[in-house]
Amino acid sequence: MEYIKYIIFVLVILLILSRILPAKGVRQISTEELKKELGNKNKQFIDVRTPGEFQSGNIRGFRNIPLNQLVQKARELSKDTEVIVICQSGMRSNKASKLLKQIGFKNVTNVKGGMSAWS
Repeated sequence: MEYIKYIIFVLVILLILSRILPAKGVRQISTEELKKELGNKNKQFIDVRTPGEFQSGNIRGFRNIPLNQLVQKARELSKDTEVIVICQSGMRSNKASKLLKQIGFKNVTNVKGGMSAWS
C-alpha cells in the first residue's frame, strides 16, 4: 500500500509540472523581445485576459480574446500566421499557447511574465 502513495505523489507532481512548463513547440519571448515584434502586420497579437483586465490596460495592437472563449473564437485567426499570446502573468497565455498548438496552430509565441513584466 505504501507504493500507491508514491505513485499518487508522482502523478500529482507530473500534473503540476504539465501545467507550469511551457508547451512543446511554443516559442517563449520576454516583454523586451515583444517590443521588437510589435507593429509586425504578419503576426496576430492576442491578449487572453478578461475584458475588464484588458480595458484597465493593454498593449496597442493586441486583440482581446479571453482564455475561456479562445477555442470558440480560434476560427477567426489564421492557423498559418504566427500568434503572440499575452496575459497578466504568463500562466493563462501559456495555457492558451498549448490550446492553440493542440488545435493546429503552427507558430505560437508566449510572452513570459505577461503584462506584469511589461513596462
